[in-house]
Amino acid sequence: MSVPQPTAAERGEQILGVFDTAFGELLAADPAAFRVKFRKMAGSAFAFYRGTACLFYEDLEEEALGGPFLDGRTGRVWIHGDLHAENFGTYMDANGRLIFNVNDFDEAYVGPFTWDLKRLAASLALIGYAKALSDAQITHLVRVYAAAYRERIHALAGGAQGDEVPGFTLETADGALLGALRQARAMTRFGLLDSMTAVREYERRFAPGGGAIELDAATRYKVLTAFDAYLETLPEASRVRPDSYRVKDVVGRRGIGIGSAGLPSYNLLLEGHSDALENDVVIYMKQAQTPAVSRHVTDPEVRGYFRHEGHRTVISQRALQAHADPWLGWTELDGSGQLVAEVSPYAVDLDWSDIDDPQDIAATVADLGRATATMHAAADESSGHSLVAFSTERAIDAAIAADEEGFTELLVDFAHAYGARAREDHQIFVDLFRNGRIPGL
Repeated sequence: MSVPQPTAAERGEQILGVFDTAFGELLAADPAAFRVKFRKMAGSAFAFYRGTACLFYEDLEEEALGGPFLDGRTGRVWIHGDLHAENFGTYMDANGRLIFNVNDFDEAYVGPFTWDLKRLAASLALIGYAKALSDAQITHLVRVYAAAYRERIHALAGGAQGDEVPGFTLETADGALLGALRQARAMTRFGLLDSMTAVREYERRFAPGGGAIELDAATRYKVLTAFDAYLETLPEASRVRPDSYRVKDVVGRRGIGIGSAGLPSYNLLLEGHSDALENDVVIYMKQAQTPAVSRHVTDPEVRGYFRHEGHRTVISQRALQAHADPWLGWTELDGSGQLVAEVSPYAVDLDWSDIDDPQDIAATVADLGRATATMHAAADESSGHSLVAFSTERAIDAAIAADEEGFTELLVDFAHAYGARAREDHQIFVDLFRNGRIPGL
């Protein structure tokens, strides 16, 4: 790919224009949250990259209707939408097993499979640069990722199942992934509840402080009404005990993270599957955002498939994740789509801070390639959704088979080019931000 090289001033104006489109309305509503978001993004080129999927897809727009390895099928599959090297971690599936896999599906949509791979490859270049790896070492990492993805897709396209293509569990994972799973296993529901709640007069309630916002009666009523509608979106298998959904308390929260700045959200405390206080469950309800990739995919069938962004997020996650959170559902509040899911006690994100040895990095990257392939393969005709009604793994496998070497080199070239672009953009952004050039802040 040939990444455009405008002057710093021209690129700054491009960045401001994209930010206005992607963040303008939310920033105007809550500039304080965006000041926090932008300070986090200023911390490193990788943090900037994490927060600017909108800019990434603006730069890729020319491939929306074509590009290498893309056709009528491979250009129209379920994709994660923000697949960088930190969007992986642990969760407990509906069967009670701890799984390491892709996480955070807020940007998920339908589009070209190569967009996920390119976004991940560029993130590897940024991580490698931050760890002072040479260009040759970064090239090796991207090739390892591409090879692992290719191998797993090919196996899945050939019908491999079970032990032939194992997922990442306490029994099968190793290295950094096993470390994350073991850390998750040591965590407890009681520990989460103790950090967020207190028991008063033999009942659990949310504790004050820590970002919790007390709600007035009208807002509380609206949230509870939205919660009742959410229950209708849960799979039948999740509705095991009606008392599980008794709401004990509800508080407001305000998103200030890199991905959630300005988005209103709420935490609800539920009874859980028994009367024991240690089995209470915390779920969150947050306004779902418009995915960056959707601005560059014009297919009317895709756009018309989703009722709202909450519905889009949940349907996408259920398609991409083989065993999704049993509390995952959607609703509406004040006319906006909401995502609802559990605040999991067992969520541990992949931590790159202590993965420094090049061999350990490569082993981890290979596992991420396998996880990516498994995710893409899960979301097809067998997922129960009609939008992608064909075998994605066979379509992707056939596309790559036509030019194996070109597939790898496409990702290598893009990783280096866009990694450099993101580092330069980060510096341009920092100068815009610190000099008061971002409107509304």
